[in-house]
Amino acid sequence: MARAIRSLPYDVAVIGGGSAGVAAAVAAARNGARTVLVDAGPMAGGELVSGLPLNAVLNARGEWVAGGICRELVEACRAMGGLVEPYFDWRSLWLVCVDPEIMKIAVARLLREAGVDLLLYSFAEDVVVEDGRVTGVFVLNKNGRSLIEADLFVDCSGDGDIAAMAGAPWEKGGEKGELQPVTLIFRMMGVETEPLLDFVRRHPENVGLGECLLEPRSKADCAEALYRQGVPSVFFDGKAPFVAKAIERGELHPCGILAVCPLSTQRREVSLNTTRIANLDATRTDALSDALPKLLDQVWTCADFLVKRVPGFEKAAFSGVAPRIGIRETRRIMGEYVLTGADVLAGRKRADGICKGAHELDVHGAGSAHRREMIAEGGSYDVPFGCLLPKRTANLLVAGRCLSATREAHGSARVMGTCMGMGEAAGTAAAICAADGTSLRQLSVPALRERLAAQGAILEGTH
Repeated sequence: MARAIRSLPYDVAVIGGGSAGVAAAVAAARNGARTVLVDAGPMAGGELVSGLPLNAVLNARGEWVAGGICRELVEACRAMGGLVEPYFDWRSLWLVCVDPEIMKIAVARLLREAGVDLLLYSFAEDVVVEDGRVTGVFVLNKNGRSLIEADLFVDCSGDGDIAAMAGAPWEKGGEKGELQPVTLIFRMMGVETEPLLDFVRRHPENVGLGECLLEPRSKADCAEALYRQGVPSVFFDGKAPFVAKAIERGELHPCGILAVCPLSTQRREVSLNTTRIANLDATRTDALSDALPKLLDQVWTCADFLVKRVPGFEKAAFSGVAPRIGIRETRRIMGEYVLTGADVLAGRKRADGICKGAHELDVHGAGSAHRREMIAEGGSYDVPFGCLLPKRTANLLVAGRCLSATREAHGSARVMGTCMGMGEAAGTAAAICAADGTSLRQLSVPALRERLAAQGAILEGTH
């Protein structure tokens, strides 16, 4: 016998509990909206709890460009002993690395304290649309099928599922259907920093170093600076001899980078970003499911390589994998403004900007292919509010990696610092419109910027 459909009314409904969704839900709730956050998984946080560094929190000049809720989470991790202080990687980026186990707690506390209703293990399967207006989203879980009704919806699903089902136009991948690879982050503990960095100092040709154009320095000089800095952060270049020969010998899968980033000084634990399967359409559940055992094989092969070949890892132990496969690219929802590669590379500032992006233009390809270009003067660019407004919809916003952008620009804007800024702006805008009865396209962007700045967002004053 079919169970009755429950109706759950809210002011704002956020679909997707990754970095953008967490920020959107917290912002909406703090601005007075009755808010629900829906996620298909068992825990909120997405890539925040994967072991990846938080990119685009600072620009390449070392200036903070992500404030508000993003900065609040960073400080919460610091207070609990789960932050590696921001550092320059001596390649081209400033990184913020957190203990993912502590971040799990920080995210849960943040949502609870904001008063967000959290609905986990719940898949958003369909939408109800009337004249371009989303009136409800059907979610399915063990309680049955429920209809979440809201004045405003924020799609933070990553894949733009809600916007696509609501009829918004979208693009996916490149002109030939190519898609950036999916990756499964994994962790190793018991890593010795000194021998690892000494190896880099003796063989700097194998590592991404000295790529920042602000202060050109040789690889050798940067390797020495990295050694003195004493942080186990190393980006082995997939095209350089050390990794390239390992790939030829079959000791490693083809990869563009083998990135080591610190997570916990107490456990001497690092994350590894290197596994990859390119041109996989992660909107296909069967394809994504089939990828998991292949990625796990790459994880185990790489862990064995590290122990056998990389100084500092001789006594290290495998300590875990991310809760989910990391997806770089699927749909990009086309909005009122489309962020371009020129916007990114020029560091373009705009009067309608609602957050900043500061990650380099970063498009991974198959095998060792990897395109990277630095933002002008190591600065940042503004993401316009129009990037969050899907065409052909009336009361829907998008935030996170499904933003309105070209493929080039998306390669920069898809990272966590920028996604959280988009999410905070989207949640705040939704709450304002729900309270005032204002449509999204009538919303005063200067007023939204003023509200965001009051909440700690960084919109001005940086390169």
